[in-house]
Amino acid sequence: MCIAVIISVATATVLLAPMEAAQPLNGSKNDTSLSLDPSLKLDPSKITTTWDLSFLYEDKYAARAEYERLNATVNEINQTFRPRFINLTGTALLDYIQSDENYSKSLNVLYAYATAQNSLDVNDIFFQELVSDVQNLSTEYVKASSFADVLLKSLPRSKWDQLFVEEPRLDKYRPYLEASYIRFLDHRPKNEIHAAYLADLSNQLMKLDTNAGKQITNNVNQAGNITLADGTNYAINYSSYYDLLMTNEDRSDRKKCYDKRYYHLFNESTEMGEIYVVKSKLDDEYARELNYSDAYDAMMFGSYLNASQIDEMNQVLKERRGDFDKYYEFRRAKMVVQELAPYDLFLQLMENPDQKTNYTDAVWEIYESLALMDPAFDQAFVKTVTSNSVDVYPNADHGKNSIQYAMDLCALKRPALVFLNYKGLIDDKSTIAHEMGHAIDFYLMGQSLDYIYCGGTIYELEVPSTFNEELFMDYAIKNYDRDTAIAVLASHIYNYARTMPRQAMITEFEHKAHQLVSQKENVSGSDLNALWDSISNEYKSDEIAYYPTIEPEWPYISHIYFTDNYYTFNYALSEAITLSLFKMYKENPEEFNKNYVAYLSAGTTMTPPEKLRKYFGLEINRKLFEDAMDVVKLRVDQLGELNNETAS
Repeated sequence: MCIAVIISVATATVLLAPMEAAQPLNGSKNDTSLSLDPSLKLDPSKITTTWDLSFLYEDKYAARAEYERLNATVNEINQTFRPRFINLTGTALLDYIQSDENYSKSLNVLYAYATAQNSLDVNDIFFQELVSDVQNLSTEYVKASSFADVLLKSLPRSKWDQLFVEEPRLDKYRPYLEASYIRFLDHRPKNEIHAAYLADLSNQLMKLDTNAGKQITNNVNQAGNITLADGTNYAINYSSYYDLLMTNEDRSDRKKCYDKRYYHLFNESTEMGEIYVVKSKLDDEYARELNYSDAYDAMMFGSYLNASQIDEMNQVLKERRGDFDKYYEFRRAKMVVQELAPYDLFLQLMENPDQKTNYTDAVWEIYESLALMDPAFDQAFVKTVTSNSVDVYPNADHGKNSIQYAMDLCALKRPALVFLNYKGLIDDKSTIAHEMGHAIDFYLMGQSLDYIYCGGTIYELEVPSTFNEELFMDYAIKNYDRDTAIAVLASHIYNYARTMPRQAMITEFEHKAHQLVSQKENVSGSDLNALWDSISNEYKSDEIAYYPTIEPEWPYISHIYFTDNYYTFNYALSEAITLSLFKMYKENPEEFNKNYVAYLSAGTTMTPPEKLRKYFGLEINRKLFEDAMDVVKLRVDQLGELNNETAS
């Protein structure tokens, strides 16, 4: 399963000249025209593999100096605009929006740099402190600007109508104001003291997230050493664990590796449980202070969804978990084992499972898979992979974070920063495709929109990444030898299982864990392990011989510690949307591309449901999820057909 961490626009976009004026939209809010260079093609010799962050700051001391400057000016927006908000006019509001945007850009320069450097080494004290300081600065800025948040979220619709009439230039900010203030009339801070209290809660959650990431990298993912059948002493961390399970044909070695981490996770659940209990209490406290029933209710509101839609998705995925049975039967037969164990699920089903592809060749294959897409995709891809914007290789022994993500640089109108841990295996190619989907999406938005509209709900931002995986899958089937194509398709189908049932299950675990913490005075890591086991049994396949107690994976799932609660259901939801879109693409690529580029380029200029309806006529309902599982069944059948062709 390739994992993408989407850092939100509000905490990850950077700008070289932070105090420049806000730029207008390029034409109308739906204008998706891009400036394309038809001569720009991928030159493999120009592909880069490490980040060069000097375009953000010359060095870490320059970043620290920028922090000091911003810290000294954090209260300027309060001093300037508080008097003007006593009798608010449309012009005063316009000036405020632009000033707020500019300061946020400056702040985000710093946060992007500190976050990126901290990802390279979670134990670097300088960047640990810088991340913490920027989080504190962000909190202080929220407090300083809370006078505006409190007022704007309390205005009646009639007052908003008056402001738009007074200042016609506000009209281009109408979707932003609707999404950020107007719709929160029933979910707003009571006053500035209340807003400051909420900001402090948010700061605690940011600190907890950072600490959890460090604990996962240094402890949870370091399971210890085993001795392989050939006598090798093998250290198990996040990277090496999956490397062995994917490539080692010795089943006893795979079992040793699996068992070592299996029991290690039970041990780690005590400390990670303590962290998660604190987080869940803070999550729900924050949400209830804003008149939500709990953090889950708040997430649904923020995502323009309702709980019944997600319940419906989960129900379909449980009911149709048997759609994967033929795949597991195929894998069992291919591996010639009597029963399929958890440590058998990752092995690459090819003659040489440790076969690897160098990064440059893998990038070229992903590039080729985009051949039928809009030329804007080529542009974004080439610029990203040739501009020192991708940090490629793992370095777990020196503190490099184990996750993979894309961080947008929309404000710079330049390629995103992509963070990988590439080892050359089949899943690593899918991960490149996945993260480059994010990078392309960010680039399209950055080229088409004002910075303030570059973003979206998490599930929207996951659509282009999973769509890219489907493009790569079709490319592999058409261009690889049959043995390799079967291995790639088998891995892809298992990723469906790791994306839809499993990611939905993780969110259900989070929701019930929050409920457990609110109902029970003391919740332990053992309690959370038991909850994980209980929920897993509702989603797991009977074709796999799981251990009596299912592996408690939750301690290492960094997403459940994010300040964005219930993150993982977005993967399942986006996959369902993607499979519907991919079917449209296969039927009419030209028409699809026109709508798809417009959809990705729209950002937050319209709501997520409006975008899906306008460009694709889709609704998030049971039919969407049933249709997605139908496509999964087709892929499973396709695997059988490929295998029969090979046998013939």
